[in-house]
Amino acid sequence: MLFFRWLILLLLLGAAVSFALYAVTGQLRFRRYGLLTLKWLLIAGFGFFAVLIVQQWA
Repeated sequence: MLFFRWLILLLLLGAAVSFALYAVTGQLRFRRYGLLTLKWLLIAGFGFFAVLIVQQWA
């Protein structure tokens, strides 16, 4: 559980930094990195809640 929390926090921070760099520089690669990081953030979030649901069933 602690691993998922840290993973989600770091991915959220990485996405925020990427979008901030995109806003400052206007380079499309930072937007692409931000969207990629956001995708993995959502996957990690779904995994976190799936673990919570499975723990409730057990």
